[in-house]
Amino acid sequence: MMVRQVLFCATMDYHFEAFHLPYFKWFKEQGYSVHTAAHGDLDLPFVDKKHVISIQRSPFKRGNLRAYKELKTIIENNDFQIIHCHTPMGGVLGRLAGRKSRATNTKMIYTAHGFHFCKGAPLLNWLIYYPIEKSLARLTDCLVTINDEDFQLAIQRNFKAQKITHIQGVGVDTNHYHPVSLEKKTLIRLEKGYQDEDFLLIYAAEFNKNKNQQLLLKVFSMIEKDIAQPRLLLAGDGPLLDECKKLAHSLGIADKVDFLGFRKDIDQLLKISDLAVASSLREGLPVNIMEAMACGLPIIANENRGHRELVSNGQNGWLISKNDEKSFSEKIRKVAANKAMRKVLGETSQRMIERKYSMKKIMEAKSEMYKTYMEDTEERVWGIH
Repeated sequence: MMVRQVLFCATMDYHFEAFHLPYFKWFKEQGYSVHTAAHGDLDLPFVDKKHVISIQRSPFKRGNLRAYKELKTIIENNDFQIIHCHTPMGGVLGRLAGRKSRATNTKMIYTAHGFHFCKGAPLLNWLIYYPIEKSLARLTDCLVTINDEDFQLAIQRNFKAQKITHIQGVGVDTNHYHPVSLEKKTLIRLEKGYQDEDFLLIYAAEFNKNKNQQLLLKVFSMIEKDIAQPRLLLAGDGPLLDECKKLAHSLGIADKVDFLGFRKDIDQLLKISDLAVASSLREGLPVNIMEAMACGLPIIANENRGHRELVSNGQNGWLISKNDEKSFSEKIRKVAANKAMRKVLGETSQRMIERKYSMKKIMEAKSEMYKTYMEDTEERVWGIH
C-alpha cells in the first residue's frame, strides 16, 4: 500500500516547533509520512523528511524566487496528498509551487495567522497583501482563519477558496499551561529570584515594532510608584531589545524591569505572575495571551482584532484603546489593588481557554478538517468513486 504524504510549509522552522508538533504527531498516527519545507536547521520530532529552502520573510527578497523553484521541485518529486501552508510567504510560495500538483490529486490548505490587512492596518498593507491573498485564494482548497474578523472579511470580500473555515488558532496545551497553588507559586518565585510580595506583570514577545514594548515601559513608569514592589517581566529577543533597554534607563525604571531574553520556561514565568499585559498593534490570535489565560492570569491589552477575540472587558481583563497610556495605567492600578478581583478575572481567563482554545478542542476541529481531505484524496489515489 502506498504511503500517504503531507507537506507543511512555512517561512521559518521554529514556527513548526512552536505551534505544529502535535499535528505532525497526529498525521504520523494516521500513517502519513510528514515532510516540512522552511528555512532553518532545527531538529524537529515526528518529521520524516525536512526540506530546507531559501524562503525569506520579506516578499521583496530575491531568495524567495529561489525558494519557489526549490519548493516546486520538492512538490513535483513527491506525491503529497495534503499541503498545509503557514505564514504569509509560506502561503504564497506553497500555493504557487503546488498549482500543478493541486490540479491532479493534492489538497491545498492555507492557515492565515492573521491577515496583514485588517481594520486599522496601514494602507500599504492593503495595497501589498490584500490583492496577493485574494488572488491566491483561488488556488486554495481550504482557507483557515483564526479569528472572526478575518473569517468575515474573507467571506464578505468573496475570496474564491473552495472552502473558508474558522478554527481558533493552534490550541494551548493545558497540561503544560495551568495555574499552580500559592505554595508552589512561592517556591518557583524564590527559585527565580522573586519575593512573595512582588507584583509581577509579564509580556512574552519578540522585541519588534509591532509588539510595541515601548508602550509597556511608559505605562510602567507611570504606575511603579503607586504599587508595592512592582516588576515588569519582558521575555523575548529581537531588533528593538537594546532600544527598549535604553528607554527603561531614561525613564528611571531599569532596576524594576527584567529583560529576560529568549526563554524556554515561559510556563513557569506565567505561573508566578499576577497580570499579563500586551502592547502589540496587530495580532491574529496571540498564543502568548492564550498561554497567560490558561495559567489563570487577568489580561490588560492594547485593542486589536486578536486581543478582542480573547479579552472581554470586566470579565477576564480589559482592552485599552490603542496606545492610551493613561487608561492602561489606571487599569493596572485597579487590578493590582484588588486581589479578589484578580482571582475572579484569572479564573474566567482559564475557563475561556478550557471551553474554546485548549489543544484538545482545536485538535478535534483540525482533525475533522484534515479527515475530509484525507478521505477525498484516498478515493482519488485509489480510483474509488
